[in-house]
Amino acid sequence: MQNEHTGRHFTVAVFVVWEGRVLLHHHRKLDMWLPPGGHIEKDELPDDAALREVWEETGVRVALVGERREDVEDPVQLHRPAGVQLEDIGPGHQHIDLIYFARPTGSTDIHKNFSADKVGWYAREDWDVMEVNAEVRGWCERALSALEGTHGSEQSRR
Repeated sequence: MQNEHTGRHFTVAVFVVWEGRVLLHHHRKLDMWLPPGGHIEKDELPDDAALREVWEETGVRVALVGERREDVEDPVQLHRPAGVQLEDIGPGHQHIDLIYFARPTGSTDIHKNFSADKVGWYAREDWDVMEVNAEVRGWCERALSALEGTHGSEQSRR
């Protein structure tokens, strides 16, 4: 089995937008603000990993937003990521990040179990105080720009 701290791993990051705010959490180990996300598990589809990671890290259910063919069922159609990037994590360790945008499908309340992780909905004016890095801020801005003013009919629900 490959060491989890070496090699290239596929991961997801999900920028969830609601009422002009983006769902972020403070990653204690890395001491930085990030969107929900993490590793795609063995035999897991990227779309499923994105939905799972948001739920596990925040308690919020979401629908991915973005291009996906609706006129074909076989083969299964997946959402096209808003971006794909290669991130150096450490010596000999990289993440191939699939970046997704999403909207909440139900309650936007952060589950009380996640309050210790500083999970919340944050607007542009919050990011300077929070010291959100340029890379994350750039994706937050893209997500807000792409999703502000969209309606439920443009969402893809799973």
